[in-house]
Amino acid sequence: MARVKVSLPESFGFAVEIPVRITDLNYGAHLGNDALLSLLHEARVQYLARLGTAEFDPATRLGFIMADVAIEYKGEAFHGDVLRIEVGPLDLNKYGFDLVYWVKNQAGKEIARAKTGMLCFDYNARKLRGLPPELAAKLV
Repeated sequence: MARVKVSLPESFGFAVEIPVRITDLNYGAHLGNDALLSLLHEARVQYLARLGTAEFDPATRLGFIMADVAIEYKGEAFHGDVLRIEVGPLDLNKYGFDLVYWVKNQAGKEIARAKTGMLCFDYNARKLRGLPPELAAKLV
């Protein structure tokens, strides 16, 4: 079976630290895959806010929709760990971009690499919209 491989960008322009909560653990007593995806979501929301945009704007009903996700697990994280999640854009296109996440614990041990494909979406029309040029300029 082919394994997922997530390529990292040369540099990341944003990082956030998020603690692993007791509710983030699975029956193996380590960070669950569903919880990691939620932590990536939090990192993405904070990254987009730093760029002056939101994942969804209730006033205009414009935002983003996740087209795909890939996660490459590298190590375990445990309750009490503080994860540093670096976020950076890759592969801008007409309708969106990829975000790459590099997750490490407080000791610098790599926990995961991930990628989400984000598409610009008009929730009023329920269809894709073009990547706004002003956002594209901030992503490069």
